[in-house]
Amino acid sequence: MEIKRTFELLDWLRENYPQKPDIINGKRDGQWVNFSVNDYYKFSLLLSYGLYHLGLRQGDKVITVVNNRPEFNIMDMAMSMLGIIHVPIYPTLGQEDYRYIITHSDAKMVVVGNQSIFSRISPIVPDLQLEYGVYTLDHIEGQKELNEVLRQGIFHRKEYAATIEQIKESISENDIATIIYTSGTTGQPKGVMLSHKNLITNYIATAKVQPLTSKDRNLSFLPLCHIYERSLNYHYQYLGTGVYYAENMGTIVNDLADIRARGFCSVPRVLEMVYDKFYAAGKDLPAISKWIYFAAIRHGQRYDYHKGCWFRLQTKIYDKLVYSKWRKKFGGHKDYAVITGGSAIQPRIVRLFSAASIFIYEGYGLSETSPVIAVNNPNKKLLKIGTVGPILEGVEVKFSDEGEILTRGDSLMLGYYKDPEYTAQVIDADGWFHTGDIGELIDGMYLQITDRKKEIFKLSAGKYVAPQMLENRFKESSFIENLMVIGENEKFTSAIISPNFNHLHFWASKHKIHYRDNETLIMTPEVYARIQKEIDKRNKGLSPHEQIKNFRLVVDEWSPATGELSPTLKLKRNILSKKYKNIIDEIYNKHSEPEKQGFSIKQIDITDIHVSDYVKKIWQKVTDDTPPDDVSQNEENKENE
Repeated sequence: MEIKRTFELLDWLRENYPQKPDIINGKRDGQWVNFSVNDYYKFSLLLSYGLYHLGLRQGDKVITVVNNRPEFNIMDMAMSMLGIIHVPIYPTLGQEDYRYIITHSDAKMVVVGNQSIFSRISPIVPDLQLEYGVYTLDHIEGQKELNEVLRQGIFHRKEYAATIEQIKESISENDIATIIYTSGTTGQPKGVMLSHKNLITNYIATAKVQPLTSKDRNLSFLPLCHIYERSLNYHYQYLGTGVYYAENMGTIVNDLADIRARGFCSVPRVLEMVYDKFYAAGKDLPAISKWIYFAAIRHGQRYDYHKGCWFRLQTKIYDKLVYSKWRKKFGGHKDYAVITGGSAIQPRIVRLFSAASIFIYEGYGLSETSPVIAVNNPNKKLLKIGTVGPILEGVEVKFSDEGEILTRGDSLMLGYYKDPEYTAQVIDADGWFHTGDIGELIDGMYLQITDRKKEIFKLSAGKYVAPQMLENRFKESSFIENLMVIGENEKFTSAIISPNFNHLHFWASKHKIHYRDNETLIMTPEVYARIQKEIDKRNKGLSPHEQIKNFRLVVDEWSPATGELSPTLKLKRNILSKKYKNIIDEIYNKHSEPEKQGFSIKQIDITDIHVSDYVKKIWQKVTDDTPPDDVSQNEENKENE
């Protein structure tokens, strides 16, 4: 059968995988609760009867604010059958964001998942014009529960069955299925209107890239309110793959092993943390095991899909000794499938994971494109590490004179809700969507993203700097957790760096560096000298104007919860620039006196500080602005440990 409306995915499942016992699954009280294909269809249909009985009609908007759980899918399908527009939003937003989205979307009803989410929203509910109010999935004393709507659907099922079928027939593939409010890094979020056709054409095209089958299981933990994870959930269901929702972020590793998952959907930051844990696991091994372990890591970082026989033989040996043990933590499968997007992933991580048969399907897209534009395909060897892969089937791409990526196709959004002016700014008269990303085709087929058009800045000398490319390069250091490249309209490029404190603590302990807390640690000369060495190493090969000439360490660890990162873990540059304004001003000599945090290393006298001769030697190099070229490779390896 051909799927034209999102709710027809249920018919597809009943036709192709009628006996599937675990198509969507969640945990309750620590135990997995499985929904079969029949359960999924039955509950979705009954809930649609209940929503209709409540008074909701085609074109109405319903907001859901829930954590990942099977009920999200059931609500999504029930709304789709009625032509209700589903508006899912993040459970972690602030009250003003909730107020704006609920009001702007013209929502008539809000469904929240649990007590924690309800507590965040309840203070603003009296100010909102919600015709049907707030319903909850979990039991919350004194609140209306969605289970009651389901019960009304069961009671009135015979009464509404024919009516719902008529409504389903009236729904067009070009009707709005959902509005996705972009998390954004600046300004108010935009409501991206996506049709049934937008969603379906994209998830079917991406499903063709996957090696997964109806025999496999996949773990889901990224927010379903984001079109990235939601689209992947559609495509897993389309393949008949069981989707299991992680209990919480802290249970991911256990859940992967528990269900013997064959894959999951991720973002680069999560994979970077996994890489760090793999790296840290080798530090306490006995000498011989430790040598083998890190030899396997070095080998994996040279991995390429087209290496020769000798390299492949070495890979098999390291797989037996090291890589297979990593896969066991993920569920034990070989030919593991991990999809990643949202931002660029470091090539060394792609190479290492691929060597371990944990294959990375790196892709690229936006909410406005439903979302995938391009994706690497390790399954068919259609990939190139360092790119986001070939253009997806059904998607067109071309480049403006400035190198901006333009795209169009069936998965391109209908526009921004209540904002035709901005829609006209980003979609030109010929239907091309201007992504705001700069890129190029490598080898005539692999799309490479170089930066965001609006984030590229110009130094005072007129040279352009692409910060994302540089940030990804410098984050390859084990000492750097995150950083923001700065320098717009200034003479040189600099960076604000949030160190990897786990690795820094290990290094400081090994080198007998004493400190009271993280703040005093980052202010020690030895630490600055060590970070400078990492900067110097990665500056090599860059153009002079791209090289980081100055940097400051900060004690803060950036996250969505503290506001420096978006929910998809992208830098909020405007927030960071305001937060560290004093440090940035000091870097570019806009203060008469330096701030305590982010001091200049040139202003510190280390003559009375007890440090090794080796550190003093590096320190002298750093303060003279010359890289420590005379440091031997052996010394460098020791420092990296």
